[in-house]
Amino acid sequence: MTPPPPPAQPPASQSSPPPSVTAPSATAPSTTPTRTDAPTRREQILREAARLFAERGFHGVGVDEIGAAVGISGPGLYRHFPGKDAMLAELLVGISERLLDGGRLRAAACAGDPHALLGSLIDGHIDFALDDRPLITLHDRELDRLKHEDRKRVRQLQRQYVELWVAVVRELYPAAGESEARAAVHAVFGLLNSTPRLGGPLGRAEMEALLSGLAHGALSALG
Repeated sequence: MTPPPPPAQPPASQSSPPPSVTAPSATAPSTTPTRTDAPTRREQILREAARLFAERGFHGVGVDEIGAAVGISGPGLYRHFPGKDAMLAELLVGISERLLDGGRLRAAACAGDPHALLGSLIDGHIDFALDDRPLITLHDRELDRLKHEDRKRVRQLQRQYVELWVAVVRELYPAAGESEARAAVHAVFGLLNSTPRLGGPLGRAEMEALLSGLAHGALSALG
């Protein structure tokens, strides 16, 4: 899958503003928002909507159920969102915005060091793939339910995110053609975005290490 928008810490809205992204350090750029306050009610609604949509499908979940999951009446949700369609759009557009914004921050932090940048991009996408699995499922199943303008926005953001990766991959593996580099990047996204289907006893650290090794290994085949 083309990155959904990857994808939020608590999911955002993938066409409302994306979650804030803290400025990365030069050694450890990150796309992960740093919050010191509790999630807002809007963020709670989006997180529970993403979970329920992923578990039971968009049409299998009612507004009342989303409201119950966050402790408010179904009609109370309309103070935050006009309906389920708006929640889905914000989730899918929001995560695509967050991935792109995070990738750009990483590129700025690692300027002049393509090895560090590729490692940072891989690490950031692994965080998304492990922390936002419901959004990957939503993207696969529900993207076509978005209005045309929202779906177009998601695709535009995803293309720009892909190009960040393709540029650094081609810098590291100049013998690879553009089409080959782009195919390799999409293959790595497919690998990393397989997390909703992964099970087993591996803990977070072990899964991060495994996915990182697989991603680097796949791209090194270009050399």
